[in-house]
Amino acid sequence: MQGHFNQDELVLQDPKGSPFMRSSNSLRDPRYAPIEAEIVDLIPALRAFARSFATSQFEADDLVQDTLFRALRSLDRFEPGTNLKSWLFTIMHNAFRTQYRIRQREQPVRADYCTEVALPMAPTQDWYVLNRQLRTALEAITPEHKEILIMVAAFGLSYQEAAAICRCPVGTIKSRLSRAREELTLEMHGNPLS
Repeated sequence: MQGHFNQDELVLQDPKGSPFMRSSNSLRDPRYAPIEAEIVDLIPALRAFARSFATSQFEADDLVQDTLFRALRSLDRFEPGTNLKSWLFTIMHNAFRTQYRIRQREQPVRADYCTEVALPMAPTQDWYVLNRQLRTALEAITPEHKEILIMVAAFGLSYQEAAAICRCPVGTIKSRLSRAREELTLEMHGNPLS
């Protein structure tokens, strides 16, 4: 997906490669200016959330771009007064799920996903070692559990916000989070915070 600003129009290309155009006047509707500014402010949070889904920085950036594309395209569907961050996270969650299903269909044999290889050098700090252990453990747990841990523990979303993003009851989020913590503890051979 690519986009660039021109003084007269915005040309965007959707993930399937088909371009469409919007006049700058319709995109720059003054009613949406505050929302667009909030979206820009939330890009770092979107990037961090995308890294929890993606196996590489490039995939994470593509997911953020796809999310922003979808959000701007449907800005008129956002209900003012609701949580914009949750709305964007829901869009990203749905975009990731769609991309994941497509990749699974296109992949003839399930391959092991490799994590980024770190340079072979000794860590200088204990926190660095713990961070690597935590990242390795997060990669080993189920995607469903990883997603809930990232949303609730890392981003501090409430159970209600996570339930809205995942489109499931709050009780399901609580039980998934509990199972995710147990799985993470098991992967880290004891207490994940030790």
